[in-house]
Amino acid sequence: MGQSDNGIVKKTALSGMLPEEIDAICNLPQRFHSIQIFQWIAQGCSSFEGMTNLPLKVRERLTDEYTPCDTVCETVLKDPDGTVKLGIGLHDGSSIETVLLFDKASRRTACVSCQVGCPMGCTFCQTGQLGCLRNLSPNEIVEQFLHLEKICGKLDNIVFMGMGEPLLNLDSIAKTIAVLTHPKGRNLSHRRITLSTSGICKGIYELADSKLDIRLAVSLTTADEDLRTTLMPVTKANPLSELKKAIRYFNDKTDKRVTLELALLKDVNTSYKAAQQVRAFAEGLNVHINLIPWNPVQQLPYNTPSDSEIRSFYNYLTAENLNVTVRQKRGRTIGGACGQLGKKGRTEPKYSGTKQI
Repeated sequence: MGQSDNGIVKKTALSGMLPEEIDAICNLPQRFHSIQIFQWIAQGCSSFEGMTNLPLKVRERLTDEYTPCDTVCETVLKDPDGTVKLGIGLHDGSSIETVLLFDKASRRTACVSCQVGCPMGCTFCQTGQLGCLRNLSPNEIVEQFLHLEKICGKLDNIVFMGMGEPLLNLDSIAKTIAVLTHPKGRNLSHRRITLSTSGICKGIYELADSKLDIRLAVSLTTADEDLRTTLMPVTKANPLSELKKAIRYFNDKTDKRVTLELALLKDVNTSYKAAQQVRAFAEGLNVHINLIPWNPVQQLPYNTPSDSEIRSFYNYLTAENLNVTVRQKRGRTIGGACGQLGKKGRTEPKYSGTKQI
């Protein structure tokens, strides 16, 4: 157990631990109890009392000293298009958001956060205006996935694409992946996991050299160096020439295609010249391009491009034999779309129970 900043004794959460770590920290009488606890947590059990195949005395001692999870689902927001956004309360009083997304094939994807806020300062992103309080711990990331599954049912994918820059918290991301892909627990496939970065070259190299075996998406937005520096300050320390080298290294090292994400801003990065610059950047890379029409954020000085702007941009890139898709507009009314996290929307009563939606 530890102590939080407000002086309250904080029980250690087990949700971000592997079975062998649970066994070591809890000093269990039988080693297989750690597997049982791990499995219960993966199934969404949030109390030791509910772990009925554990001896009563073990459950009582664990309840006194530990907790399966230490985050709370405070709000559930539902968009008519099926998107669900959860507000998650953390042990220190701060909060984050996590989102359930659906695609055309009705696959369910958890879009999880990795930091409280975000330090990157992208000018078109709501989260980027918040600043960053701290990194999330592995259990705080794992529990976002568990909260979504408890409320929405079994999920197919997870993307580290919510609040924060994942490559600035790669250790916690790696631990989260180890927990969620463990064969004795949730057993999520590595092929179902994607990490999205604003373009930190050092982190891309580290990810390529790791054994995480996951997919990578890079928020490019524009291949105009000066414009990208204005829109995405990360460009100052990670210029486009170096970013392209890092992406090529990831291609070669992992034999995986990288997704280039472009947040399209009306009359900012949607011109014919802008499309030519993206084509030139993509040349020689194994990439897929995902066009994301900007999702409105109050008080930010941008607009969503017209359908004709988007179509013209798309048509140019596809004519150059690039693999391009346009992201569906989802979750806008609840502030759950790309770039909107941290925005307040409609609220519903606090969730409790195991309701499926």
